[in-house]
Amino acid sequence: MKALEGVKILDFTHVQSGPTCTQLLGFFGADVMKVERPGVGDATRKQLVDVEGADSLYFTMLNHNKRSLTLNTKTEEGKKVLEKMILECDVMVENFAPGALDRMGFGWERIQELNPRMIMASVKGFGPGPYEDCKVYENIAQCAGGSASTTGFRDGPPLVTGSQIGDSGTGLHLALGIVTALYQREQSGKGQRVLAPMQDGVLNLCRVKLRDQQRLKAGPLKEYSQFGEGVEFGEATPRAGNDSGGGQPGRILKCKGWEKDPDAYTYFITQAAVWGNVCEVIGKPEWKEDPNYATPAARLPRLNEVFETIEAWTMTKSKYEVMDICNPLNIPVGPILSMKELAEEPSLRETGTIVEVDHPERGAYLTVGCPIKLSDSDVDVVRSPLLGEHTDEILSDVLGYDAAGIQKLKDAGAV
Repeated sequence: MKALEGVKILDFTHVQSGPTCTQLLGFFGADVMKVERPGVGDATRKQLVDVEGADSLYFTMLNHNKRSLTLNTKTEEGKKVLEKMILECDVMVENFAPGALDRMGFGWERIQELNPRMIMASVKGFGPGPYEDCKVYENIAQCAGGSASTTGFRDGPPLVTGSQIGDSGTGLHLALGIVTALYQREQSGKGQRVLAPMQDGVLNLCRVKLRDQQRLKAGPLKEYSQFGEGVEFGEATPRAGNDSGGGQPGRILKCKGWEKDPDAYTYFITQAAVWGNVCEVIGKPEWKEDPNYATPAARLPRLNEVFETIEAWTMTKSKYEVMDICNPLNIPVGPILSMKELAEEPSLRETGTIVEVDHPERGAYLTVGCPIKLSDSDVDVVRSPLLGEHTDEILSDVLGYDAAGIQKLKDAGAV
């Protein structure tokens, strides 16, 4: 038995944030029924297409373990089908623009009236406040949630990150909210609303920068490079380049071959507990006793010199050699791995983190499997559905329509 087996999800999501959430629920065994517009479907099906005539990777990699039902909710018959689905399902997930469900006639009050046990989960750009009606995309969420202002180098502009912390990050937050609401329903018997604003999700992932904002009141942030460079701090948490921003200073350093390989780098952390080992490895044993370097506090004003010296050593080694040398000595390091290297890493295939999936239109492709592993709930990654592939199946098995009833819905343009 899978962890969420028996849970029915009415999936009204599209693009990335919502589908991330429902795909995760599907990985854990929920029956995710994705509702799409007839003849159109999720907008990402035809975005960034790389194989003519096939759904894009953008769509396929976010919609595994789901069934697709096409439904025209603008027709009266379509509305009746949706009412039946609300009665049958446990959770409705949506990431429409603000007010879209209300205009459709299926706001929270109506859903609660139809099914008091229904959990209605929503992704929105902002929570209640002056911007709650604004439309938000990934990079806007990163900017509004504090990520961009604290990413990049001090002398450059704010930067967004390649990690989809606004969309996918919020989808992961929403999935936790849904599972929590399902658990509470076991005690209360009642459904509830679950809201995951993208701004909130990004800010949650940037909490250490909010920590530093408050620490500024007590003086300069000594673990930031600018402290050692004698640069005055402003009123807000600054961009810190590749500083770790924690109690153990760290940076990205060049490795052998960096001149030609854009990923020939390693992240190197000068953890206090193994400082002696660091000194031995980089050929500076005298630093272990030198009062200018022996303690973390003494090293803070000299971080540039420390990391320049370490980099002189890492540049003589490949990023993998740095790993092989440092890991046995408990020195925290990590190679900068490209997407090509990750796609070809055998261990990630063995754990199901990278999965090869067959698709009837595009053939085999790679995707990220379930990032969370449960010992008693195995995950089988099932290809994304074709548009409307399971319409008849859902109408029959879930909603009880017979063949004549299904044909009537088709004739009415409802499905």
